Amino acid sequence: MASDDNIIISGDAVIYPGDLHEDFVRSSGPGGQNVNKVATAVQLRFDAANATGLSERVRERTIKLAGQRATKDGVIVIEAGRFRTQEQNRADARARLTALVAKAAEPPPPPRKKTRPSKGAVERRLKSKAGRGTIKKLRGRVEND
Repeated sequence: MASDDNIIISGDAVIYPGDLHEDFVRSSGPGGQNVNKVATAVQLRFDAANATGLSERVRERTIKLAGQRATKDGVIVIEAGRFRTQEQNRADARARLTALVAKAAEPPPPPRKKTRPSKGAVERRLKSKAGRGTIKKLRGRVEND
């Protein structure tokens, strides 16, 4: 296998052709009589749990992001049958897999910076609380002196 067949996503995420397995099945959707004769839909299987081109962090996130498309063994199954030809469906499945792994390879967001409310905001909040309490007290029974 040529190294130019590798799908390079980032420094810690590369998909090797040996990790991919494609099965062609009959497709539903457009195609008329052709649908009943030709296996144009593709089932792309990617063994993410044993893929050598993924770092541990990317591997775990890929399986998590795949959701129901991932099996218990960590194999991601992508079905593509939108198009009428095998080549288009094959390219569509690979593009969807690449997008999934690319999303998993994104660095985690920076941690949230804790902020404090300003002194004025705290005073305004306490003043409004006191005002609401006064209003509720005035709703009570009126006593005659």
